[in-house]
Amino acid sequence: MGTEIEKQAGHDAAHGLEPDSVEPGVWRYGMARRASLVVDGEHYFALIQQAMLKAERRILLIGWDFDTRIHLSKGRRWWQKGRRKIYPSRLGSFVLWLARKNGNLDILILKWSVGFLKWFARGYMIADILRWMPHRRIKFKFDNSHPIGGSHHQKIVLIDDDFAVCGGIDLTAHRWDTRDHLEQDERRGKPGDRPYGPWHDMTMMMEGEIATALDELSRTRWRKAGGGELEVLEPQPGSAWPDELEAQFENVEIGIARTSAEYDGYPQVEEIRELFLKQIASAKHFIYAENQYFASRDIAEAIAHRLQEPDPPEVVIVHPANADGWLESVAMDPARDRLVEALGELDALDRFHLYVPYTGETPIYVHAKLLIVDDRIIRVGSANFNGRSMGLDSECDVFIDCAREANGHCSEQIRAIRLGLLAEHCGISAEEVADLIDQHGSMAAMIEHLGTGRSRQLRPFVMPESSEIEQFIADNEWFNPARPEDLRPGTSHRRGLFRRGSLLRRGFEKLKRKTRRT
Repeated sequence: MGTEIEKQAGHDAAHGLEPDSVEPGVWRYGMARRASLVVDGEHYFALIQQAMLKAERRILLIGWDFDTRIHLSKGRRWWQKGRRKIYPSRLGSFVLWLARKNGNLDILILKWSVGFLKWFARGYMIADILRWMPHRRIKFKFDNSHPIGGSHHQKIVLIDDDFAVCGGIDLTAHRWDTRDHLEQDERRGKPGDRPYGPWHDMTMMMEGEIATALDELSRTRWRKAGGGELEVLEPQPGSAWPDELEAQFENVEIGIARTSAEYDGYPQVEEIRELFLKQIASAKHFIYAENQYFASRDIAEAIAHRLQEPDPPEVVIVHPANADGWLESVAMDPARDRLVEALGELDALDRFHLYVPYTGETPIYVHAKLLIVDDRIIRVGSANFNGRSMGLDSECDVFIDCAREANGHCSEQIRAIRLGLLAEHCGISAEEVADLIDQHGSMAAMIEHLGTGRSRQLRPFVMPESSEIEQFIADNEWFNPARPEDLRPGTSHRRGLFRRGSLLRRGFEKLKRKTRRT
């Protein structure tokens, strides 16, 4: 009869959904005719609306959260067969408008199940779902296909099996912001919500064969959640690529990495963890990252090994001042503090730097998940630098590696993206960033030269004081498990930031000795 995993593997292979990685850390490669990194919610919301307007057969939206009350744009004039129409800006009404406009279009939405309770505070969203119900081509599902304690965290959009989005931005509230990240912006507070602070995020838009691969992944996720089989679409004429989006990359090969916990007959997948370790180990000159958290023992240990080398790469991480939410702060902030302290004891050449972006005196919340290595690798997705993203939550990252045969022309564009992001955070032009790095020899030296007397700036992370209980929770990874089994009773011996024999343990012991002396 075979095991359930063997049965599922056979099912996936028969349906073109082979789960095996093509190489360690990579599930699949696929060519993209065009690809672009989209930074911050203002651009993303407007561009994804433009893409959905072009959909012919299917829109599949997969996310951690989803809020029909958000506005994608102001609503614009839409020409169809010589007739001028106005399409709505609010997401719930826009989905309904799309369904009425095109009777052949399926619109499928998959949202993490735990957020169900939020619905009772989103009254108009319930009304939207009721308005959708008569339309058989609109389907909304909650995804509870994950172990207890895990979450569905992927943020993917598929349109007509040819256009795809993969990154960190959900179509939900508190995500919209401009690249100016104004300290006070009354537009950050809709729909009908209290104003929220500046928010930084990003995602990747892609077109071509890579979208077909991501469509396979997404159809599997839909089936896992109980949505049934989705047909493989025939190629559609035209393209959903937004007219206002300039392609940063053309004719490139993009890789896909996943995290998925062992559950319901599906095997454990840890490609994201494997790829992070491989890419960190490959850095020759620098690693530039933006991430919501810095709480992964595996990532910190990989960086620790690099810091022990005679000529380690520069490591610059842009990160929020604090995690968003009480539980996240308890789980992630003390772990970050402990890891940064341990790395500091190992960083003899001052190559590791953690920064917080500010607009005025207000920290910008960094929700992005980006890694750039030597301007030859760019990676963006849903995975955080925490234990959960390494093996418990469902995650999906995409990356461009210049070592791949098709990608030899990508390095200059990756460099332009890195300089543009540093320019956004420092409040200067990309050209000024490039000149200052050349003058001062590193990103950290450039940031130090600019100082903090600016309206937009990167400030060195300042370690807050933490209580003994916070340190204990962090050291034992109570709320930051890396695998489903870490949550089971009697497995505390498998957890811990500072395990015996690790470099982080060495840094931790040095720190303890220093503390005792003082």
